[in-house]
Amino acid sequence: MILTCPECETQYFAEASTIGDSGRTVKCAACGHSWFVGPEGAREPPASLAGAHEAYRLKVRERRRAKSRSAALFAWTATATAFVAILGSLFLFRDQVVRAWPESATTYSALGLSVSRFDLDFVETRAQRFFDGTTPILEVRGVVQNTSAETLNAPRVRVKLLDDTGAEVARSFAPITPSRIPPEALANFTARIENPPFESFELELSLVPGDTALADTGAEIR
Repeated sequence: MILTCPECETQYFAEASTIGDSGRTVKCAACGHSWFVGPEGAREPPASLAGAHEAYRLKVRERRRAKSRSAALFAWTATATAFVAILGSLFLFRDQVVRAWPESATTYSALGLSVSRFDLDFVETRAQRFFDGTTPILEVRGVVQNTSAETLNAPRVRVKLLDDTGAEVARSFAPITPSRIPPEALANFTARIENPPFESFELELSLVPGDTALADTGAEIR
């Protein structure tokens, strides 16, 4: 006789003698589904038995689906955790990131995060206006401190003058002395700007490499 799996419709050839007079339950080798096969005129097994087979099959399928959902959830959780860890590292170690990749300083600044490429902090600044003869002068003095455990080559201080809208109206660069700053040591700078624009409203100080200051042909370096 030919047996057809009611689940996947795979067909098998079987001797009638293997089924017997009272029939038997067979299992599909292709999909694993089990069903009852009886000889001609044989009665089907009680409905409760067929229901038990179906319930078992549904339980197996649900177990597989649950396992698949758990695997997907674990993958998404691991990905999210790794992403958060990377973002946290980029935030906590942003100074190191900027030193290794200076272009990233622009991105951090756009996000409103302060960064330092030089392991130097401004610890004191003051500005004074006066006349040198008839020439108006703006003099900006300050102190920086080496916050690292290494002796650093001093960068230059960039002084920007901004108007009341935040637009730049003038700039100057000042050297830091000494040019080699030991760990935790202090160093000084003085920027002297002649004829500062009348619309100057506030100062903005930053540190830049010495070659950057020298390359700025529009800058006044003193």
